[in-house]
Amino acid sequence: MKHSNQKQQDYESCRAWLLISILFLTSSCVSWLQPTLNQDIVEIQAGEYKLDKDHAALLFKINHMGFSSYVGRFNEFDVSLDFDPNNIENSRIEAIIDMRSIDVNNPEFATKLGGTAWLDSQRFPQAVFRSLAVKKTDDEQLLVRGELTFLGTTKEVTMMAKLNGAANNPLTRQYTLGFTANLRFKRPNFGLNKFILVVGDEVDIYIHSEFQCP
Repeated sequence: MKHSNQKQQDYESCRAWLLISILFLTSSCVSWLQPTLNQDIVEIQAGEYKLDKDHAALLFKINHMGFSSYVGRFNEFDVSLDFDPNNIENSRIEAIIDMRSIDVNNPEFATKLGGTAWLDSQRFPQAVFRSLAVKKTDDEQLLVRGELTFLGTTKEVTMMAKLNGAANNPLTRQYTLGFTANLRFKRPNFGLNKFILVVGDEVDIYIHSEFQCP
């Protein structure tokens, strides 16, 4: 019996050490995979960047009767970025959104929103943002003045972008930038006046994105 108990104790001891070793190795690997991000805009690598669509999200938010903010997303979009940190004003950005990809976690309502009363996505399948001027603000953000084409109407809007960081991605081995950006526009300016007293007239757009330099 004592021999059996000793074997059981030895087994538990070995198992504990094995678990500790695995945890140590795992934490070491995770630490190795976490890059050191550069958050200084002027030190970012210049180049023409492509959107990493596996790590990007485009959300919209609009007030609903004051009760809440109604939030949805567009699943299909692309963004191109030509970034020049030494001459920020020469940087350019273009975003193209497939309006037919609207997703509000309710397929039936998404179809209604894509209809003629709202987004009319068959007639206007894309919304496009193109930058006109880019400058760096005092708080290290980028102020991007551009034109938004939505429902066939083009108006000037302003987007704010914040650099989350840049580094060589240890998984893809590609130089990667991370940005968070947002813009706000009034939908009546683009002819979308439906239920203006019930649904807010201002629309907020949020883009969370990673860009890779080929």
